[in-house]
Formats: sequence, C-alpha cells, structure tokens
Amino acid sequence: MLYFALYLLIINIVLFAAMGIDKYKAIHGLWRIPEKRLFTLAIIGGSIGGILGMQCFRHKTKHNSFRYGFPAILVIQVLVLGAFFAYRFFVA
Repeated sequence: MLYFALYLLIINIVLFAAMGIDKYKAIHGLWRIPEKRLFTLAIIGGSIGGILGMQCFRHKTKHNSFRYGFPAILVIQVLVLGAFFAYRFFVA
C-alpha cells in the first residue's frame, strides 16, 4: 500500500511538472509535450497533478478535452479504487 501511495505521489508530481513545462514551451514557441502523453500520465494515476497543473499554470484550461477529461479520469479512478477497496473489505 505504501508503494502504491508513493507511486501516485510521484506520477502526480510528474504530470504537474509536465503541465508547467508545456506551458513554458508554449509561451516560448518551443516543441510541445503531446496531448496524448499528458492524457496518458493522467490515466496511469496523475489526474490530480494534471488538474492542479491546469489551475496553477493556467494551461489547457480552454480545451474542453482537458477541462472535462482530467476530472472525468479522476472520477473513474476514484470509483475503481473505491470498488477495489470495498471488494477487499467486504468480500475478502
């Protein structure tokens, strides 16, 4: 359980940083981080970091795919984790 929590912390920090780096690159006209990669990081557990990065850096906030996509991914992740822990608590 500790390793899972550590994994979530790290992946959220990575996506938060990626949002900041992508914002910097957007401002300076540099090569950008692909949106597919940002969504992949969110799907594998970094959705909270992505949402916080959007707000802190004011980045991708006008893109509906990010405005609604990151929170939707978070809701699905919470439901899956809730189901997993409910199963472990009540069945196992």
